[in-house]
Formats: sequence, structure tokens, C-alpha cells
Amino acid sequence: MPQALAEPGLCIGPVCADQITRSAKHHFQLRLRVSDQQGHHERLVVDCRDGRLSPATGPVERGYVAAVTRRACRLSGEPIG
Repeated sequence: MPQALAEPGLCIGPVCADQITRSAKHHFQLRLRVSDQQGHHERLVVDCRDGRLSPATGPVERGYVAAVTRRACRLSGEPIG
């Protein structure tokens, strides 16, 4: 599946996401790498059906991560809800 690339990334506040891909097995899941301005970064999976993040906790602030993933789901055609 091709990557959806944003230059420099899809950002909300201090958090940016890049390397956004759709899961080959579950079309409603997106995989992405998120990072913040403090240098924290992680890879995660979001279920666009309900906005559930995996892992649920991590070094990047989850409020901004949730906003970034909602926008990524909306842009991919899989709005949360």
C-alpha cells in the first residue's frame, strides 16, 4: 500500500505525524510515526472506527496525538465515529 506523505508532516500543535500508511489487513487502521518538538517519537496504530490508539500511552502527548490521528483518518476517507 502506498504511503501518504505530508511535507514536513501532518502537524497539530507540537505533534507531527509522518510515514502514514493504511493497514493491508484492516482498511480502517492507519499506521503512523508521531513526534513532538522535544524529540520524542513513536510508531502507533489508530483504529479509525473509534479512534482507539495502540499503544494507549507513550512519550508523545496523547491529546495532540488523538487530534493528529483524527485528521489523518478524515483525510484517508475513514472518519472516526
